[in-house]
Amino acid sequence: MHPFAPYVLHSYYRATGWNEDNLFSNFTRSSNAILDFAVPRGLHLSVSKSPNAFFNTSYTLNALPSLSGSVGYIFSSHELDIKNSSDVHLKDTVEHFRVYAQPRRPEGQEEVWLAGERVDTRDYLLYGRLHLPTGRLDALYSTRLSPTVQGLVAAISDLPSSLATEGRARGDNVSNMMFSLQHDIGKWCTEYTWSADDGMWGIRVLHNFGRLRSPAEPPDESATGPRPKRVDEEEATGGGLKGRVSAGAEVYVSATEKSAGVSLGVRFTTLPDTGLSSQTFRGPAQPPTTITGLFNPMMGHLSAAYAARVSRDLSLCSRFNFNVYSYDSEWTVGAEWWMRRSPPHAPSQGERARTNPVHAEKWDQQPSTMATDTRGVVKARMSTKNNVALLWEGRLKQMLVGLGVISDLSSRSKPITAIGLELSYFSTG
Repeated sequence: MHPFAPYVLHSYYRATGWNEDNLFSNFTRSSNAILDFAVPRGLHLSVSKSPNAFFNTSYTLNALPSLSGSVGYIFSSHELDIKNSSDVHLKDTVEHFRVYAQPRRPEGQEEVWLAGERVDTRDYLLYGRLHLPTGRLDALYSTRLSPTVQGLVAAISDLPSSLATEGRARGDNVSNMMFSLQHDIGKWCTEYTWSADDGMWGIRVLHNFGRLRSPAEPPDESATGPRPKRVDEEEATGGGLKGRVSAGAEVYVSATEKSAGVSLGVRFTTLPDTGLSSQTFRGPAQPPTTITGLFNPMMGHLSAAYAARVSRDLSLCSRFNFNVYSYDSEWTVGAEWWMRRSPPHAPSQGERARTNPVHAEKWDQQPSTMATDTRGVVKARMSTKNNVALLWEGRLKQMLVGLGVISDLSSRSKPITAIGLELSYFSTG
């Protein structure tokens, strides 16, 4: 489940029109949502409040295995639509599998002029969190330098007294500051990063083949009739998939550590889902699918993942990791199943005829929105290293709840390695 701060950050990106899915750092986001979900450990409580559309506060308490907490504040220059935990869409608070919309060039905010001078300011977001009792401070500053350029500054400051004795003996320093510059023009997206702790410079590049989606074009296809063939599509024969291909690379160099690294990636994803309603959905013409491949030639690491939505509520994923130098391998499979509320009982035609005609007309015209309302999601993963993880995330009354367990099937003395419960509540106004 997303903590409150990432939920606000995602809302900020949507409100300002920034496409965070077009970054190479999120290259494997679809498969990670099914295979790398985080399971809470111990008991976590979170209470957040949005007094207005620009300012947010968040308080967390970790009761088990040790008592700790944090206090966080978020301020945004752009008005954000933050929902209550009782009515927020679950898919906005849970990392889940999806086929992302066709990339497009970001657009900046509209210019505001007053007395012949431009008075609008660039969008920005400020975030800070203080952890207690360690005194660790996390901070984030994000701003739009131009319609296609975004800058981020992330910092971590930890008191030397809060470090463990072994860490101080090794000279560990948790404090660090990282600068990131992102340039997205739709077809190309470039990230430049620098870390102050180890002096590491990095660059990530992502290229999308095919044409871009125009800003006026809706992200989802209409199901009312056939659409014209896209330039980047090929004819699907024999049950083939139609989609687009993206390729990316990452290079990083550390002068302090005297180390370097490089990784390459390629991804195929089908076209976005059609806008079919739940009443007419019987499975997509082609299953929403994402296929990714990553290779690190210096470390010899090779990873290939296949994720697809096989039905409206069920998504499956499989990933194979292999090292060409040590021949170490791991195969991981996972599933994601969305649970929905049962549709309300609709009276028969005879019952409606005997009731008030106005009520009968409402039954005929009102769509069954309850049939599409999700009430939770169950995630499961298992690997050849005998690791099994289960997670349920949903809503109980006005709170968001996450319950998970991690098991090691190879250990007879301790088969359950972790179990946790997470409760989150936030309100607005």
